Amino acid sequence: MSTDTPSPIAPAKKGVMLMNRIGPSSSALYIANADGSDERLLLPEGNLDYHASFSPDGQWITFTSERNGDGQADVFRCRPDGSDVQPVVETPSVEDALVLSPDGSKGAFVSTADGYRANIWVVDLATGERRKLTGGHADTIDPDSPDCSFRPAWSPDGAWIAFSSDRNTGWTGHSDGHGWEHTQELSIYVIRADGTDVRKLVSKPGYCLGSPKWSPDGRRIVFYELEREHTWGARRPEWIGRIASQIVSVDAATGEDRIEHTSGPDLKLAPQFMPGGKDVAYFIKAGGAGPGIRATDAAWVQKEAHTGLHYTSGAPSVLRQLRSPCWSPDGTKVVYEKVGFGFRAQNTPLYSWDEDWDYRSTDTFPVLSRQGRLMITQKQLGNSSVVTMKPDGSDQVVAFDAARAGLDPLLNKKGIAGAFQPTWSPDGQWAAFGCGNWFQERKGHDKAVLMRARADGSYHEALTDGTVHSGFPSYSADGRFIVYRVWGEGHFGLRIHDLEDNSTRILTQEKDNLPFWSPDGDLITFTRQFGPANYHVCTIRPDGSDYRILTETGANDGHSVWTHDNKILYSSGMYGFRDEAAIYDFTFQPYGQIFVMDADGSNKRLLTDSLWEDSMPLYIPAEFL
Repeated sequence: MSTDTPSPIAPAKKGVMLMNRIGPSSSALYIANADGSDERLLLPEGNLDYHASFSPDGQWITFTSERNGDGQADVFRCRPDGSDVQPVVETPSVEDALVLSPDGSKGAFVSTADGYRANIWVVDLATGERRKLTGGHADTIDPDSPDCSFRPAWSPDGAWIAFSSDRNTGWTGHSDGHGWEHTQELSIYVIRADGTDVRKLVSKPGYCLGSPKWSPDGRRIVFYELEREHTWGARRPEWIGRIASQIVSVDAATGEDRIEHTSGPDLKLAPQFMPGGKDVAYFIKAGGAGPGIRATDAAWVQKEAHTGLHYTSGAPSVLRQLRSPCWSPDGTKVVYEKVGFGFRAQNTPLYSWDEDWDYRSTDTFPVLSRQGRLMITQKQLGNSSVVTMKPDGSDQVVAFDAARAGLDPLLNKKGIAGAFQPTWSPDGQWAAFGCGNWFQERKGHDKAVLMRARADGSYHEALTDGTVHSGFPSYSADGRFIVYRVWGEGHFGLRIHDLEDNSTRILTQEKDNLPFWSPDGDLITFTRQFGPANYHVCTIRPDGSDYRILTETGANDGHSVWTHDNKILYSSGMYGFRDEAAIYDFTFQPYGQIFVMDADGSNKRLLTDSLWEDSMPLYIPAEFL
């Protein structure tokens, strides 16, 4: 973790919002011959450039870039030699996956403008005028269901746009619906370029059909197809190389005449017809996606596959780590990105969607003491220990070293064991936390105990005996009590531990998690499970009264924390996925964005609008910076 002093905040700012982002920390575009030779960097590194595509005439390459700020996705174009870089759409919303029309006058792209959901838009390149094509249709069954559209592709005659969409599907967790993180079911749709005549071209219940592309003669559409359940494994390093998808094409007019162009193992993505319309190029995704990778992610990678470019024509494969390839119209060139997933150093500047606060990165479970000292769990560095520091990242002190807790070192490195969710005592002298094995590891007989340690690391003690899996604590405002959760083997809910007499009382007995005591001591916010893969933010008084549900979306809401001024920050997937789930790497819930609301659940407001998984927010007022 870097200890470099971050830039001071602007005088008009209220302070800094720390947040944890799970997404690539670097991405650079490369162009090469289709056989992999003559590879070269297309644009200078350092801008987070990705999702490139050739124009139909081969004269332009369109791409997504975060050069306007880490997390702020906008769309650009440049010449195939990297010259003449031009912005096409730049707004605070997500803009992604730009493709130019055959006549070069328009571009279709994905945007979260006008309602925060990903939809297909068209921009006039001469005037800059933008028009939303999808969304707002009358056939949506449930406004809380997924309803997003991705990966547009123009027909060769410019009359139609194909895209993938999860509209009218359900929120389904992985592992037969029980996992917290959702899977994604996609169908292929087509819509006229003027926004009329939208129709579902092809679907397969329980499957994900994505990234459509037209054949050169416009008669067929090719896409990848995999089981919905495998859209979870496609973005998890422990599953990469162990799930399979196939490349399929259908008649563009009827959705029939199905042809499977591939068979066998491996995760095959990004299909594209080559000139002549018979052979298909595609990409096998696997491995670590590049040399830069967080320690916690590297520990998960179990198997390599033949990652790289492949051709149904029998042409030699190009084996290298890359992502999102797109071939030139004549099939001679290919453009792709190479990405890194190194940990963003503490306080790395991020794009801010809130004019009052600077956004900066952090490791997990950040919490600020009343005295202005920061504490985190160093999960993404692969040790899962509790560390305190000044808000600028300097003067680091290990309050509790998880490596000395007798836990499995590999589980610590994977981030599923260790010292999680530290909390400060009001006097700033103690840190309480849960120590043990978490997430799927809790399902067996593995335990976790509630602990506290001196903030200087000089002493620690267990507060529970380990017979019940206990963790995720939060101190009361007066410092006498700690609320925490228990989970498993018939014991669920929130408990309150009295540090004076060492007694414990039951607050709730539902599947509740992640409690956080308000600064004034009046309320506890927490996450409650209401069914398989269905979680929401709630509050309750410490005496068990006044229980309230504050969020009721079809997606997951959770990880709620209090702000210094008694508001609630939380993460939610209510606006859905921002891209096809199978395309992501090393992430759990890529649709997660950060919200703030009043203590009664009113005045909900989105604070991030990125392509990535954003969570773990903490406001640090300017007085502590």
